[in-house]
Amino acid sequence: MPKVTIDEKVVDVPEGTNLIEAARLGGIEVPHYCYHPKLSVAGNCRMCLVEIEKQPKLQIACNTKVAEGMVVKTQNPRVEKARRSVLEFILINHPIDCPICDQAGECKLQEYYMKHDLAVSRFPIEEKVHKDKAVDLGPWVMLDMERCILCTRCVRFCQEVAEVNELCVSERGDHSTLTTFPGAKLENPYSANVVEICPVGALTNKDFRFKCRVWFLKRTESVCPGCSMGCNINIDQNEGEIHRLTPRVNEEVNEHWMCDEGRLTYKPVNQKNRLRFAKMGEKDLHPDEVLRAVREMMTGVDPNLVCGIGSAQFTNEDNYALASFLKELGSSHLFYHRFEPAHPSVDDYLIKADKNPNTKGVSTLGFKEIGGDRRFKFFFVLGALPEEALNRIALEQQKKVILFNPWDEETVHYADTLLPVGTFAETEGTFTNCQGRVQRIRAAFPPPGEGRPVWQWLTHLTRLFEKPAPNYTTAPALFLSMANQIAAFRGLDYEKIGNQGMLLKG
Repeated sequence: MPKVTIDEKVVDVPEGTNLIEAARLGGIEVPHYCYHPKLSVAGNCRMCLVEIEKQPKLQIACNTKVAEGMVVKTQNPRVEKARRSVLEFILINHPIDCPICDQAGECKLQEYYMKHDLAVSRFPIEEKVHKDKAVDLGPWVMLDMERCILCTRCVRFCQEVAEVNELCVSERGDHSTLTTFPGAKLENPYSANVVEICPVGALTNKDFRFKCRVWFLKRTESVCPGCSMGCNINIDQNEGEIHRLTPRVNEEVNEHWMCDEGRLTYKPVNQKNRLRFAKMGEKDLHPDEVLRAVREMMTGVDPNLVCGIGSAQFTNEDNYALASFLKELGSSHLFYHRFEPAHPSVDDYLIKADKNPNTKGVSTLGFKEIGGDRRFKFFFVLGALPEEALNRIALEQQKKVILFNPWDEETVHYADTLLPVGTFAETEGTFTNCQGRVQRIRAAFPPPGEGRPVWQWLTHLTRLFEKPAPNYTTAPALFLSMANQIAAFRGLDYEKIGNQGMLLKG
C-alpha cells in the first residue's frame, strides 16, 4: 500500500484511494461539497483544494489518487486562502435563510464558513440573484433554488444509484438551475435520499420540513422494520416523538441509503391509540393483577392445548422468550405470523417483498408458519393477528387469548387479555435480516404507560407459575441464553453486534 504524508502524518492507504479518503483514514477532514464516496467524481465545487509537494498548482483532493511518497498539505496559508475564496464565491448569491432553513445545525455551508472563512460579504444583499423557492419536485422533496450550490450530488444519485433520469441542471452561469426533466418528477423509490446528501438546505424533506430544529433531536441507532432487508437507520426524536428516520451507513446491507417507504415506518409509533395499560376485557388493571389472573386462568390446563404465536415483526429476544415460556409450561407448539400485503413493493436493490424485519430470525428459532390446527384452547400471541391467521386458528368464544401488542385498536379486541409492549423504537434487541445478518435495535425512548418488552412480561409470568425462570434482567442476558440454546446463534456476541451485524451460522 502506498505511504503518503498528509499534514506531516504518514498514512498507509490502499492503491487508488483519493486524497479525501486518504486524509480521512489519517483522521484529517478535507472540506468538500460535491464529493460523495458512493457517487462519481464531479470536481465542480473546488472546496477540496490541497497543496501537493512538487506540483505548482493546488489540486482537488476528490479526483487526485494517492501515490507513493506523496506529500500533501491541507491546512497551510495558501490552501486556506483558496478555501476562503471558494466560500466567498459560493456564498455570493446564497440567501440569508439560516433562521428558517431546515438544514441549520447540520449545514456544511455554516460549518465551513465558521471554520474557514468568517469574512464579511463584499456583495450587497440586495443585488443577489433571486431564484424560485419552495419548488415541488415530487412526493417527498421540496427545492429552494436560491440555496442550491449546484454540487450535482442529487443528479448523480438519481442516475447512478436510483438509475433514473429525473433531475438535471439547466441554463448556464449564475442562471443555472436544478430542475426535473420535462414531464418528469422526482418520484423514484429512493428519492428522499437526495435530502440527506444535499450539503446545504436546497433540498428538504416534505415530511420533516419545519417540524423540529435538528439540535433538539436525539439520535438512536436502529434498523428499519419496513422489510426483511434490515436497512440500518437513525431514529431522530424529541421528547418521545419521532420526527424522521434517516439512513445509517452499513456497507454490508444498505450502503448509505434507504427507501422512501421505509422512512414512513415511524408513523405508527407516534399514533395516539397506543395501548398504555394492561387490560382484561375492557377494564384497565395493574400489571400484577393481570398476570395473577392469567396464572389462575391457566391452572390445570393441559400443555398440549397451549399454543404460542410469535411474530416476524418482533425481535429475536421477544420470540425466544415466548418459546422459553411455553417450554416451561410443557408446550412445544410454536407458530408465527407475519404481515403480508396484497401487492408488496419490491425491487432488486433494497426493497424486499417480505415486509417483516425478522422472518429469518423467528423461523431460525423454530417457529413454523401458522397453519390450520384448531385444537388449541390457550394462545399467547405477539402482535395483532391478521384476519387470514385468525381464520386459520378459528378463535371461538371459549378460547383464551393473551395478546402482547403496542396498540389499542378494534382488531385486537378478540383477546381476553391485552398486555402493552414497545414498538421497534422502544425496544432493545435484535432482528435477523434476509441475509441472515443479526443486527441490533436500540430503544430511543421507553414505551408509554405500563408498556414493557415482551420478554419482561413473560419472565414475570414464568415466576408466577413457579417455574425456574431465568434471570432475564437485560436484553444482552436474554441474547446470551438464546445464543447458548439455539445452534444458529451460537458464538454470536451481543455486545459485538455493531454497525455491520453478525451472520447466523449455517
